Amino acid sequence: MTDFAASRAGISALALLIALVVDRWCGEPPARCHPVVWMGGALGWAGRQLQGRIGQKQAAGPDFKRFWLGAFAWAAGAAIVFIAAWALQQVLLALPGRLGLIPGGVLAALLLGLALKPMLAWAMLRSEVLAVEKALSPGHGGSLSAGRERLSWLVSRDVSQLSESQVRESAIESLAENLNDSVVAPIFWFVLLGLPGAALYRFANTADAMWGYRGVYQGQNWEWAGKWAARADDVLSWLPARITALLLWGVGGGAGRGKGLRGGWVALRSEAARTPSPNSGWPMAAMALALDVCLHKPGVYALNAAGRAPLAPDTRRALSYASKVLLALTGIAPAAIVLIAIGRLS
Repeated sequence: MTDFAASRAGISALALLIALVVDRWCGEPPARCHPVVWMGGALGWAGRQLQGRIGQKQAAGPDFKRFWLGAFAWAAGAAIVFIAAWALQQVLLALPGRLGLIPGGVLAALLLGLALKPMLAWAMLRSEVLAVEKALSPGHGGSLSAGRERLSWLVSRDVSQLSESQVRESAIESLAENLNDSVVAPIFWFVLLGLPGAALYRFANTADAMWGYRGVYQGQNWEWAGKWAARADDVLSWLPARITALLLWGVGGGAGRGKGLRGGWVALRSEAARTPSPNSGWPMAAMALALDVCLHKPGVYALNAAGRAPLAPDTRRALSYASKVLLALTGIAPAAIVLIAIGRLS
């Protein structure tokens, strides 16, 4: 491996570890300087412009005008995010050549890690799931209504009629799904494409959350205008979602429930297929099997239907499994960055 390639791989690997440490101890940066918040603001503005241009009248069949305008708006935003992240990364990776490996390489890793951090949100996800459980707990002055209210910060579904068990199920489901969206997938794309990959993924995931609806949402028709955004997120999340599921399955002892490796994999794949999403069912099914609980969305799906209803200790166990996945990634991802760099040169 050349000195330049080794330096670049080492900087990227160290930057990832710095991002995870900063996320653990500092949490999210203020909204005014948060790149993902900027993406959301830009997507909100673009969505209003798009909807104003195409109007509310929906064609009887496929509406290709809406589809292609939505696709163009998404592609323009994605290109801006990718190029901006690439330019920033290039500037930072040039520092060792200008300042020397020390302090240039150390400074590059620190700044790249700080730039990567907003693409990861493990600390915030953990805090929000714990807050739901605390809001449910009578020992902390909580109640079902308080649990529902806190859950509404975490999910977009109607929570007004959920039971205590359903509130807890929803929180655990959100933990599993967002473990992929906010942790594993951004790290996966950072390993492959650096900061531009992580930034592009978070743009796609944010666009899906804002545009990827079927039919009318908040007075705007996204059935066709948001289809590209939804499909792009599906493509970029496809492999990371399955990696998340396998990691959860592994740390939760999925292969040791009397089914063996093959039987455990078949059960995981079968449960994941019960959800309408091609991706989110995988980490949720893995979590349901690891906890041996049933996670369901009324009228839509039931994962591990034979499992019991989750209890308060199951939320802690779910967080423990997710933490172990993150711990595994701190070893796997930096090593993958170095191995990929070696592979590119061999």
